[in-house]
Formats: sequence, structure tokens, C-alpha cells
Amino acid sequence: MNDRLAVLYDALTFRDAVEIALLAVAVYVALRFLGRTRGAGVVRGLGLIVLGLFLVAQVVVTSFDLAVLGRVLDSLLTTVTLALLFIFQPELRRGLMVLGRSRLLRFLIEDSPHPPMAEQLADAAVALSREQIGALIALERETTLDAYIETGDPIDAAVSPLLIRSVFNKHSPLHDGAMILSGGRIAAAACQLPLGQPPENVDGHLGMRHRAGLALSEETDAILIVVSEETGRISLAVGGRLEPVPRDKLLARLTALLVGRPAPTEPPAEEKRQAA
Repeated sequence: MNDRLAVLYDALTFRDAVEIALLAVAVYVALRFLGRTRGAGVVRGLGLIVLGLFLVAQVVVTSFDLAVLGRVLDSLLTTVTLALLFIFQPELRRGLMVLGRSRLLRFLIEDSPHPPMAEQLADAAVALSREQIGALIALERETTLDAYIETGDPIDAAVSPLLIRSVFNKHSPLHDGAMILSGGRIAAAACQLPLGQPPENVDGHLGMRHRAGLALSEETDAILIVVSEETGRISLAVGGRLEPVPRDKLLARLTALLVGRPAPTEPPAEEKRQAA
């Protein structure tokens, strides 16, 4: 066996080394790509196990010149690959959505002036603000919010202003807690978020929604939309900062955050007081 491995090592050429390197890069990119989905741990673990077993089997087949077993393993690998595609179809779909939101593709493909989700969220938040209905909406970005999604009631629906307003209606059983958007869809409602300590550099009393939004924005890169039930004021919590946003500026501010463009100039204090 050692002699066969030595022969294989001696027969290794520069072309073979390049092919091995390209294959390693492809496997690494695939694992990173799938690792950003919700089933990251399962996908990575199972993928590494299958890849490791296949490599060990190929070494054994090559060492002992088991041609028949080699053909069986090639067929088995094709079958396992197809089975994994069916088993992890939701994770692959979410991974493709993550890839579609990458900065490179956004640079190559011209975006619309306002993403559809930004318009829908702005319409819902403005309507809730006018009716003085409290709301807390979390938009998942790079950092997963699965742990908080599991604390609420699953919805898995398309983003709709009417649906958002219905969920936060005072007579709805789901109006308490936060709504979380993941992968461009409403994942769950009535979710429990961490409640941080009131910040010292914020004037006035902060309600439970504002404190929860600030706490989550400090722990993750999520965007939090908070609508005050008392005043109807709309605020955005991003990166541990709470930013009051006038109704007519909300769509532009959400667009800037979602597409990664520079934020518009912060409105003067007088406009902030008139935001409600």
C-alpha cells in the first residue's frame, strides 16, 4: 500500500495540483455558501462527513486497485448528491437568496430606486404611526435571528403592509412582542427580544419596545423599526443607536440601510419633533 501511495505521489504533476486546489476552493466556497443558511450546522457537518468518507474510500480503492468498487462509489456519490439537494432544498433556497443580496451582485445589477420590502415596511409603519399602534419589527441581515424566531409563532408569509398592520392590531393575539423578517419574508410574530438597560444618553423615558429594539441592535446587525404607541413616533434602531425618523423620510432611510448606500443627512431636531 505504501508503494502504491509513493507511486501516486511521484506521478503527481503541476496540473494535478491545480485541479486539487480548484476542487478544494470549490468545496470551501460551497460550505461557506451553505453555512450562511438556517441549517448551517447540519449542512456543514453532513457535508464534511460525506466528503471525508468519499475521500477515504477513494484512497482505499486506488491503493488496492478495486475497479468495481470504484464504479459503485462513483454511482453512490451521484445518488447521495441528488438526495442532499432534495433534503436541503429550503437551505439551498435561502442560501441563493443570501447570494442574491451580496454586494457584488448589487454592484453588477442595477437596483430599483426603492426595494419592494422597504416600500412595504414604510407603508405599514406610517399607517401604524398615524393610528398610534405600537409595533416592533426586526429585519434580519447577516447575523441570524433564529434563536429569537423560535420564541414566537411562525408565520412564513410574504411581506405585506396589511398583514403587518393586522398582526399589530390591538385586538390581535400576536401584537405583543416583535415581528421578525428573515430571507425577505415574515418569519414569525410575538417574538421575545432581549430587554436591555435604559441607555443613559437618551432623553426621556423609553418604552419596552424601544429598549428591546436597542438591545437587539447592539447584539446583532439587524434593523429594528419601532413605532411608539403613545406618540406614534417612528424610530430605527441600528448598531445600538436609536434614530427618530419622520414619516416622509422613512422610505429613503430604510432604502439606504437595506441596499448599503450612505445614509441621508439626519433631519434637524424640529423635524424630529414633528415626526409624529
